[in-house]
Amino acid sequence: MVSASGTSFFKGMLLGSISWVLITMFGQIHIRHRGQTEDHEHHHLRPANRNDFLNTSKVILVELSKSIRVFCIIFGESEDKSYWAVLKETWTKHCDKAELYNTKNDNLFNIESNDRWVQMRTTYKYVFEKYGDNYNWFFLALPTTFAVIENLKYLLFTRDASQPFYLGHTVVSGDLEYVTVEGGIVLSTESMKRLNRLLNNSETCADQSVIWKLSEDKQLAICLKYAGVHAENAEDYEGRDVFNTKPIAQLIEEALSNNPQQVVEGCCSDVAVTFNGLTPQKMEVMMYGLYRLRAFGHYFNDTLVFLPPVGSEND
Repeated sequence: MVSASGTSFFKGMLLGSISWVLITMFGQIHIRHRGQTEDHEHHHLRPANRNDFLNTSKVILVELSKSIRVFCIIFGESEDKSYWAVLKETWTKHCDKAELYNTKNDNLFNIESNDRWVQMRTTYKYVFEKYGDNYNWFFLALPTTFAVIENLKYLLFTRDASQPFYLGHTVVSGDLEYVTVEGGIVLSTESMKRLNRLLNNSETCADQSVIWKLSEDKQLAICLKYAGVHAENAEDYEGRDVFNTKPIAQLIEEALSNNPQQVVEGCCSDVAVTFNGLTPQKMEVMMYGLYRLRAFGHYFNDTLVFLPPVGSEND
């Protein structure tokens, strides 16, 4: 007769083996040169093909989907006091846990500096020390960002959080490639561990500004490079960005102007993760369009199912 501990061990071994197979089969990072004038490698991370999941047991897919736990960090300040109230009632309910870290008048850290990099690294250190053991992915977004957490989890489905992933919408500035905070920043638990070790050495991740003040997202990229963690641009299989630094309305306007014959294809990815620059009212409209509006008689049959946190009044 098999003991309870033996059964648990066997289940863990089975789930681990299946995860490894899925990562081996589906996981891939596409590397290409950004142009003839640049000689550095640019990393592209794309989700697994949806059809690859069809032959996988639903039970296994549910178990694996539960293993993706995302902690959402809302970082920054806003003059509009209604932002956090709306954020709590919209997309952040789809995170496994979400907290606001206001960079202005926040007594939690007792930060006297107005330096955004000091505030960001203090936030990361606090979150990892308090929640690092309970979540395997950490997503940082601005109060003006709207995120589709299910699409984020789909992107991360075949990624191993024990590897140093740092991804979002990448920008190149000189020799530095970094993930811009406007699109949202995703760190795996391994990246958080490495970052936390460096943050304990105040000199390693000190302000790297020389003449001009560097933004906090550039400072983060420099710090992570010391730990061997490099930025990766997340995109779909059509090569479209999934972390967007602009609101969807602006992206549609740009598509109408640049390619009016293919507005949808030229605008946005079907698996977009973020849009930025939204007002609280536009976030509520996004929630309606994404989670509430349905065509009567049409049943959705997604291969993957990401269940909301227990006790969440989820849309």
